[in-house]
Amino acid sequence: MNILITGGSGFIGSNLIRHILKNTEYQVINVDKLTYAGNLDSLNEFNGFDSYIFELADICNEKKMSELIDTYQPDKIMHLAAESHVDRSIDSPIDFINTNIVGTYVLLEVSKKYWMKLDDDKKNKFRFHHVSTDEVYGSLAEGDLFTESSPYKPSSPYSASKSSSDHLVRAWYLTYGLPILITNCSNNYGPYQFPEKLIPVIILNALNGKKLPIYGDGNQVRDWLYVEDHGIALLTVIEKGSIGETYNIGGSNEKTNLEVVKEVCEILDELMPSKLKDIISYVDLIEFVSDRPGHDVRYAIDASKINTDLNWYPSETFETGLRKTVEWYLANKEWCSRVLNGDYKYQRLGIKN
Repeated sequence: MNILITGGSGFIGSNLIRHILKNTEYQVINVDKLTYAGNLDSLNEFNGFDSYIFELADICNEKKMSELIDTYQPDKIMHLAAESHVDRSIDSPIDFINTNIVGTYVLLEVSKKYWMKLDDDKKNKFRFHHVSTDEVYGSLAEGDLFTESSPYKPSSPYSASKSSSDHLVRAWYLTYGLPILITNCSNNYGPYQFPEKLIPVIILNALNGKKLPIYGDGNQVRDWLYVEDHGIALLTVIEKGSIGETYNIGGSNEKTNLEVVKEVCEILDELMPSKLKDIISYVDLIEFVSDRPGHDVRYAIDASKINTDLNWYPSETFETGLRKTVEWYLANKEWCSRVLNGDYKYQRLGIKN
C-alpha cells in the first residue's frame, strides 16, 4: 500500500511515519513544505529506505500536488499539513487561512480528480484522511466531553481555520462522494515536538535557567495524548475506519497546565537537578504571565467511538508518556539546538496588539 502523507516532517507526521515504516510494509511518500516546524532531522534514520520518499512541496500548489499524486498513485492520502500554533495564528492569521483552508481545498480537488479516474478496485480502496483537532469544538464546561457530534465553536484563528477545513472535507464527501475520514485529536506531546508548545518550552527553559511562563492562572484543562499513541490511532483509522466517519482521539488524561508544568519540574528535579543558585526545584522558576486572548478553558475528548468501533486505546498514561518525553529531550539536546537556530528563540507569541 502506498500512503501519501502531507506534513510528514512535522511533530505528529514524523511520529506517524516512524510508526508506519517500523511496523508495516507500506510505502510512505512524505510531502512537506518544510516551514519552521518541519524538520527532516526527525526522519533521518529512514534516508535511503526503498519504502520512504520525501518530496518538497507546498499543498497550496495545485499543479505540483496533482503531479505528485499522479506520479505515486497513492492508495491512501493522510492530510496532516497545517499551521498549528494558536499564538502564531493570533500574530499572523493569513498563514493559517492559506495553509489550513486553501491548502486543504487544493488537496481535496486534486484528490477528487485522481480518485474519479481510478479503476473500480483502486477507487473502492482509496481513502482521504483529514487529521484535525479538538479545538474546533471550542471551550468545554466542566463534566462535559467532546463527542463526534459536538457543535463547532472555534475561538482562535487557528481553530477557525481547522473548522473550515473539516467542513470542506465533509462537503467533498457529501457532494462528490470522495471517500473521506476525519479525526479530531486532543493535545499531543512527546518526542520531536517543536519547542513552542508547552511541554518542550518548559523543559528547555528549565534546563537553561529561564522562567517557566504559565498563561493566566494555569487552570486551563487539556486532555493529553502521547504522540506515538496518536500515530497508532491514525494508522488504525486509515486501515479500518468507515467512510464518511469522524473519530475523536484522546488520551483520557485531563490535566491543568499548572499540573503539567509541575510534573515536568518533578521529573527534571530527579533526572537533572538544578545547579542554579537559590533554585532548589525547577518549580521555583514558574512565572504567571498575562493570559492568551480568547484562551479556551477546557478541552476533553470522549474517545469511546474509536475504542468501541476500531478497538484502539492509548497505551501510555500521562505519567509514563511524560517521563519518556522528558528523557527524550534530555538525550537529544543537539536536535533541539538545531531546531532553535531557526526563527523561534523562546519569544512570546500571540500577544494581542
